Amino acid sequence: MSACIVGWAHTPFGKLEGETVESLIVRVAAGALADAGIAPADVDEIVLGHFNAGFSAQDFTASLVLQASPELRFKRATRVENACATGSAAVHQGLNAIAAGNARIVLVVGVEQMTTTPAAEIGKNLLKASYVSEEATIDGGFAGIFGRIAALYFQKYGDQSDALALIAAKNHKNGVGNPLAQMRKDLGFEFCRRESERNPFVAGPLKRTDCALVSDGAAAIVLADAETARGLGKAVAFRAHAHVQDFLPMSKRDILKFEGCALAWRRALGDAGLGLGDLSLVETHDCFTIAELIEYEAMGLAAEGRGASVIKDGLTQIGGVLPVNPSGGLKAKGHPIGATGVSMHALCAMQLTGAAGDFQVKDATLAGLFNMGGSAVANYVSILERVG
Repeated sequence: MSACIVGWAHTPFGKLEGETVESLIVRVAAGALADAGIAPADVDEIVLGHFNAGFSAQDFTASLVLQASPELRFKRATRVENACATGSAAVHQGLNAIAAGNARIVLVVGVEQMTTTPAAEIGKNLLKASYVSEEATIDGGFAGIFGRIAALYFQKYGDQSDALALIAAKNHKNGVGNPLAQMRKDLGFEFCRRESERNPFVAGPLKRTDCALVSDGAAAIVLADAETARGLGKAVAFRAHAHVQDFLPMSKRDILKFEGCALAWRRALGDAGLGLGDLSLVETHDCFTIAELIEYEAMGLAAEGRGASVIKDGLTQIGGVLPVNPSGGLKAKGHPIGATGVSMHALCAMQLTGAAGDFQVKDATLAGLFNMGGSAVANYVSILERVG
């Protein structure tokens, strides 16, 4: 046990009127420290995850965390970025500082404010996480990239529209129980499956219900070394964690395999001495429903091309063999880029301490999470375990 999550805070995700990047950062930073029972003066290091490829006029944001308390002044503070896996990059940076003996307590914050940006600019900003020289001309922005992936998957394995609709419906149903989720509405399979004026095609075979939401929000966690954690009120330990970076161009990879995701899962589970079946739940990166489908295969729930069987058999429902995205996932919870990975860690910690309320997975003891940047380029897996 190298490090533990000992506190957390999480804003609702959505269109947050009256908030700024700074106010969101300050809110969760102060909240996480209070939740952990740790004085700001005892923090050794601060890591901020903030994508900001044009969403915020204020750049150089690491020091905004210091606004949460005068006692944070002169603390080491660094901003990290790794596309849509920015939040997990921040978490892993904090873990590395603790593992190296350079810190006992690390405050990790993830934030993004996206809804104040015009829609066309949002698309351009997100496309910066693609291989621009080859992929920026794909119609539909980042949705177009995953629309192309979905089309290629359908071409190889047959039309999987029913499976994608089942994934969307599952995650929207789960989101109803999550008070932090941006969309708390059970849309149902029929609505998600059928093209309509309210659910048009967006890119390739992907409809609106197949795409994660544009969101504002922030989350923070406090990390502590094992010895420090033992003296605090609660602790969720990192059983293992893995980071795998793949080629940026899709042309250099078999894009239907998510090989970096698969390797990250193998490494993390191997280091933890666990099998996938030992986990109580998984929070995975469903930026688009086709991503969750392929991730079933990459994590080992199904063979290549057989991911649809997982959702059709109900294996990933709450109450199923392995609940996936009990929070509602990015699909219902929202996806403020820099906050997502930190959010996943906070939500898994909530599950493992029995604090998830209406989206609680019964008797959860081990949780896995997968957060990715780009089209399975940056791949982060964490395995978390309830302590005590």
